[in-house]
Amino acid sequence: MTSYQELGEAAWAWTLAQVGTDDDGPVLPGPDRDRETVYAGVPGLAPVLAELRLHRPLTGAEAALADGIVARVTAGVPDRVEPSLYDGLAGDVTVLRLLAPGSERIALERLAHLRTPDGWETTFDIRPGSRAPLTDVVMGTAGIVHAATWAGGDLADAIMTTGGEALLRAAEPTAHGLDWRMWPGHRSSNPNFSHGTAGVAAALAVAGRALDRADFVDAARRGGEHLAAIADLSGDGFAVEHTIPRSQREVEPVTYNWCHGPAGTSQLFPALAVAGIPEVGGFPVDDLRRRCLHSVLTSGVPARLRPGFWDNDGRCCGTAGVGEILLDAAQSTSDVSLLAAARTMADALAERALFDEAGAHWRFVEHRQDPPLLPPNPTWMQGSAGIAAFLLRLARVDRDGLTAPAVDRPDQWWTVPPAVRAAS
Repeated sequence: MTSYQELGEAAWAWTLAQVGTDDDGPVLPGPDRDRETVYAGVPGLAPVLAELRLHRPLTGAEAALADGIVARVTAGVPDRVEPSLYDGLAGDVTVLRLLAPGSERIALERLAHLRTPDGWETTFDIRPGSRAPLTDVVMGTAGIVHAATWAGGDLADAIMTTGGEALLRAAEPTAHGLDWRMWPGHRSSNPNFSHGTAGVAAALAVAGRALDRADFVDAARRGGEHLAAIADLSGDGFAVEHTIPRSQREVEPVTYNWCHGPAGTSQLFPALAVAGIPEVGGFPVDDLRRRCLHSVLTSGVPARLRPGFWDNDGRCCGTAGVGEILLDAAQSTSDVSLLAAARTMADALAERALFDEAGAHWRFVEHRQDPPLLPPNPTWMQGSAGIAAFLLRLARVDRDGLTAPAVDRPDQWWTVPPAVRAAS
């Protein structure tokens, strides 16, 4: 069997083969909208390059790519108006701090300049006729708060304060705590990490600790209380539905990934611990993290049990993202069973890998489409770049043990011990 290191390098080689150039430097194929984003553009290769630096010296081509990404992002910052973590300026903060520490200040300055009392206006046309701020991690205020908290520096406090106060105003009281929709009054709630309460509460928890803001920390606690009240706690687990009410979206009621499932939601509970909150809903927060992971590991993931259950192997919505979270938890708790579970995810990736002359890639499935097999993708959140980073990290942990350094990022740094944070 190909080793995780070899497969990770093969995935990276295939990714590199997809990189082209345009007038602004290196670029990945895809829509113009995605070209400057961490989610689906060439900036999303920055975390992989940071990961590679922990393994070996970069090749000349890789060093040139890193320099080209920094130059491209830096040149775009002065005119950038999209503020978000995965599609805008907070993502630029991430890329620049990973590849050229200190240069992220230019993106933080731009974020500080664009802030309004209500947060940051979105450029996403998902609310017809409105540019009002979104709340979530991927496209909204929570992701910006996460980036500022992670980056630190003299500009971070103002960004965290503006964002945190905007999130307090956007909170919707429930019978047991607080809920955050993608925007107040949206027809449905996606309570898990990427677009809802878990990600927002985590942002308020870590920013509240950094700013010594008891109101932020209390709101984070109340978000956790709400989730504990609506979660399925059966079988020693913790799982919250993808969308509430479920009639608003045609998906499995519970998914198990980073974005909309207990894998991602598990990250809230160490954030609460960092903020000094020992329990929510009558459960210790460490136990709730463990329960989330138990739900994932007893769900059947990463097997494709039925159409629509587990059709994605990427970082956002699938196997690599779950594997990364298991590694975070293993390094945080020294639980070797979680490391074994991360290997299970990597073994599934090895089984599903496809090879050509460039390297290894993956094809995900959309069961509602005919034909269902999607084209291969080189990006961070939905393709080979994110998969490569997970495989390379697992190989390093297998080689060096659970104290091996981890490339920390804005939306997960608190999930690993401070001593292993490579970007700290």
